[in-house]
Amino acid sequence: MTIDEILEMMDDLIDKSVTVPFSNKKCMIDSEKLREYIDNIRYNLPTEIKRAKEMVADRTEIINEANAEAEEIIKKAEERAKILVSQDEITRQAQASAEEITNQARAMDLSIRNAMTDKLNGTLGETEKVLQKALNEIKAMHEAVKAKEEGK
Repeated sequence: MTIDEILEMMDDLIDKSVTVPFSNKKCMIDSEKLREYIDNIRYNLPTEIKRAKEMVADRTEIINEANAEAEEIIKKAEERAKILVSQDEITRQAQASAEEITNQARAMDLSIRNAMTDKLNGTLGETEKVLQKALNEIKAMHEAVKAKEEGK
């Protein structure tokens, strides 16, 4: 029997009671019956309070679990955000590094081309000098042969 039911029975007892003659609101109640209801309340009250405490504890536990779950979700989201930011930073660093390497390669290529051009120009100049010298020697030999033939 619940406390609400006992209180309802007490209310019915009052409703069914006989009023005292020449009094406004006073009535006669079966005191034994009332004591029985009060004893039932005393007996059931700890159970009702215990159930209420259990409900509060359950509610608190549910709230704590929900808060813990929310904290876990937030923690995972923050970790994921850190990873994404980190990956973004790594990507930016890799792009900067790649750009720097590309610029260095272009500069090295230009330097090598310039060195090769200078070397080829130098070699070509030397070749021209050797060829010019050989040509001069051939012309001189040709003129010497021609002069020898004319002097005969």
